[in-house]
Amino acid sequence: MRPRKTDNRDLPPGMYRRKRSSKSKKHPNKVWISYIYLDKSGKPIPLGTDLSLARLKWAELEAKEKPKDLLTMSAIFDRYERDIIPKKAPRTQKDNLAELRQLRPYFEKAPIDGITPSQIAQYRDARSAKVRANREIATLSHVFNMAREWGLTIRENPCQGIRKNKEVPRDFYANDAIWKAVYAKAADELKVAMDLAYLTGQRPADVLVMRRDDIEDNVLGVKQKKTHKKLRIMLEVDGAESDLGALIRAILIRNEPHNSPYLILTSGGLRVTAPMLRRRWDDAREEAVKEAIDSGDQVLAGRIGQFQFRDIRPKAASEITDIEHASLLLGHTKGDITERVYRRVGALAKPTK
Repeated sequence: MRPRKTDNRDLPPGMYRRKRSSKSKKHPNKVWISYIYLDKSGKPIPLGTDLSLARLKWAELEAKEKPKDLLTMSAIFDRYERDIIPKKAPRTQKDNLAELRQLRPYFEKAPIDGITPSQIAQYRDARSAKVRANREIATLSHVFNMAREWGLTIRENPCQGIRKNKEVPRDFYANDAIWKAVYAKAADELKVAMDLAYLTGQRPADVLVMRRDDIEDNVLGVKQKKTHKKLRIMLEVDGAESDLGALIRAILIRNEPHNSPYLILTSGGLRVTAPMLRRRWDDAREEAVKEAIDSGDQVLAGRIGQFQFRDIRPKAASEITDIEHASLLLGHTKGDITERVYRRVGALAKPTK
């Protein structure tokens, strides 16, 4: 039997670490590590570059039980965080990491095959943040599905069939009085952002990245970050300039002195980022609340204080009469999502007489 080198003593019998230096000029000091298994005849069998997977393959070749330390939820969470989360969108990565932080204390010491649906239901009921609990269980379900793909369990996903906490969609509607109160206190770039968000019906993240080169053949092209859906919003309707077309024309004139391709710029030509938008929004809303209080309208002040920039999208959906038009503009595949989540005013009905 081949003698064990010092750097292989942490590996199971018959498994070896192979190191190769990179020949690339860009990474001259890079060392590539892979693992092999030597069978009884001395034939090397590649096990790959991932130590966890290599140990699992070794266990199969040796007809031994899988290493127990790879089967705990802690190790599976680690692998999910390392291999799966970085492939997701930035906002999803942030959410998933927060969800794992909540899940770890409850599940990380348990072996994957020891987790039952009743334990997951107990976790759901123990969480005070009911909506977040739904998201955390959804992430846990994906972790289980990945573990099945990795060959760490053959059991059914215990999250399947678990009842979710009831969720009530946000129901705030910004009427004209609320809109005008905040708009009157807004910086010019915030007014541009508000108008673009309302007339396009897009999410804040999609509004902030709109550029001059998105405009072609009298349409504004949009690719939604969340769904990757592509839209083309007309700047002319029936041969006449739309309100969005007039707004875009005014924005282009405003931005003429600046080189930035983005539509929402400060007076100095800087692109408005999400934190900048948030600060300007908070300042405008605070001033609007103060003015409403000074005028003695406490009810309006309270309503203004609830107004968030994200409420502009459902305001747009609520004020479009045709539900199919609203659904198309918002990029929804099904109209019932627009109706159930984004339409925040009741249907307009005639009286009995």
